[in-house]
Amino acid sequence: MKKRIAIFASGSGSNAQKIMEHFKYSDLAEVAIVLSNNPDAYVLQRADNFEIPSHIFDKTVFYQTNEIVDLLKRLEVDMVILAGFLLLVPENLLQAFPNKIINIHPALLPKFGGKGMYGDRVHKAVLAAGEKEHGITIHFVNEHFDEGEVIYQGRFAVDAGDTLEIIKFKGQQLEHLHYPKVIENLLKKYN
Repeated sequence: MKKRIAIFASGSGSNAQKIMEHFKYSDLAEVAIVLSNNPDAYVLQRADNFEIPSHIFDKTVFYQTNEIVDLLKRLEVDMVILAGFLLLVPENLLQAFPNKIINIHPALLPKFGGKGMYGDRVHKAVLAAGEKEHGITIHFVNEHFDEGEVIYQGRFAVDAGDTLEIIKFKGQQLEHLHYPKVIENLLKKYN
C-alpha cells in the first residue's frame, strides 16, 4: 500500500510542487492532502492543479483543538512535510507523528535559524554576515523552530557579487533537487 504524505505550506509552495511532481506516478507514496494556514497561499492552487485536496485552517484550530491531527489520522497519513510553513508545530501533532514530521530550512542550521528566520530574511542575514558558504538543511521537527535532528545539508559557495536573488536561486535549486529525494529515502525506511 502506498505511503501517504501531508504537506503543510503557508506561501507559494514551490517545494510542495516539486514533491507533488516527484510522487505523482510513484508506487511508493502519494500526496494525500495539502494544508495551509493562509487562505491566499498559492500552494492551494498548485494542489488543485494536481487534483490533490487541500484544507485551510486558522491558528485557533491548529493550537487549541485536535481537528488537524484527527484529519491526518482519518486520511491515514504516514509522514508530514513542512514546505514553507511558518507556524510552530504544536505538541499534539508532534506526539501523533513522532520522527515523521520533516522541514526544510534555507540555511545551514544551526546558523540563521529560529523564530522569524525564513525566506528572504535568512538570505539577507547571510549576505550581511559576509558568509562564504550557504545552503539548505532538511531536518526532523521538534518543539522548537529549526532545532530538530539534521537529516541532510546541501551547500553552495557565496561568490563575490552574489545578490539576494542569486543566493536565493542557488538555494532553491538545492531544495527542489534534494527535498523530494530525502522524503522518498525516509519513506523507504518506514516500510
